[in-house]
Amino acid sequence: MKKGIVTFITTAVFSAGFAVNASAEEIKIKEGDTLSEIAKQKEVSVADLKEWNNLTGDIIHPNNTLELPEYYEIVEGDSLWDIAQENNLTVDKLKDLNDIDSHIIQPGDELILNDVDATNVKAANKTKAATKAKPTEKVASEVEKAPAKQAEPSVEKELTVTATAYTANCEGCSGVTSTGIDLNANPNKKVIAVDPNVIPLGSKVHVEGYGEAIAGDIGGAIKGNKIDVFIPSKADAKEWGRKQVEVKILN
Repeated sequence: MKKGIVTFITTAVFSAGFAVNASAEEIKIKEGDTLSEIAKQKEVSVADLKEWNNLTGDIIHPNNTLELPEYYEIVEGDSLWDIAQENNLTVDKLKDLNDIDSHIIQPGDELILNDVDATNVKAANKTKAATKAKPTEKVASEVEKAPAKQAEPSVEKELTVTATAYTANCEGCSGVTSTGIDLNANPNKKVIAVDPNVIPLGSKVHVEGYGEAIAGDIGGAIKGNKIDVFIPSKADAKEWGRKQVEVKILN
């Protein structure tokens, strides 16, 4: 299938100082509301609420609004590309908002999705985690009784590869991979093209910055430690460019 699919081999351009499209969460103040109650409800500190909204005192007025950052908690299998797509951002915008320069993210960490005092993101994350209420004895007991999580797949092999991106939308493209995956019918499926001598076809893999995928395609230019990641949008495929990433072949 790779013969007919367009491969984008461009240099990824990092852009800074962009305008953020995501909007902050707004809270409309009601009669009787206090900063401390709102802070407790949103699991943030009063100090952060005041700083985000340029308040010098604790007095708030009904019908006014307060703005809060929007957070996303990373889960296993997430990638920056996925999170950016779901929140109408580019990967560069997401990285700039969170002051990160790598595509590596860890489950349990939080990303900010808008520009409410983005310079204080790290401090806000720490405060948010510190102000979360401790579980009661009953809740703790329920946690202890909860079934253990299913074991994560083991890693058979790790390697560094050069990764480019491709789409199924080109003149004469069938959109069907060499293993029979119809990418036009399954545009959200994570598929990579590989050299079968390096990564066996059908392998489940984890690609840094892309997430878990299937080695389901091949290509004439994909030889040795090279892969092509399938991205449905041409613009996003171009944005991916060419980069060095870590690939884990999973059991």
